[in-house]
Amino acid sequence: MYVDSNVFIAPLLYDNPRSEAAAAVLRMIETKKVSAYTSTLTWDEVVWVVRRTLGKADSIEAGKKLLGFPNLRFIPTSEEVVRGAQGLVADWDLDPRDAIHIASALSKRVNILVSDDSDLNVPAGLRR
Repeated sequence: MYVDSNVFIAPLLYDNPRSEAAAAVLRMIETKKVSAYTSTLTWDEVVWVVRRTLGKADSIEAGKKLLGFPNLRFIPTSEEVVRGAQGLVADWDLDPRDAIHIASALSKRVNILVSDDSDLNVPAGLRR
């Protein structure tokens, strides 16, 4: 599965059913019940949102924890991924960051995308 940044952010910032569901997904990754990928872009998004919400110290800790998250593999935002994102922006009316996430997932032939982003259009070949 591919895990969008909001799955990592929700348990850090909120206490509601969505954050509990996100935490459950993270436990599944930690315990190797599922195989999981995310983009290096996720690190940027997590650190940025936590910094804006909770402050610099918390954002540094969040970034450190994300990089050390057990059983999570990071997909580099390579030229190949960005070229794939370009096509997705044109064909699926995606925002650039969302396109990078989807292109990252497709680059590893992942077919499940875990995201709480209601605006994220998912192209054929991926299911939410």
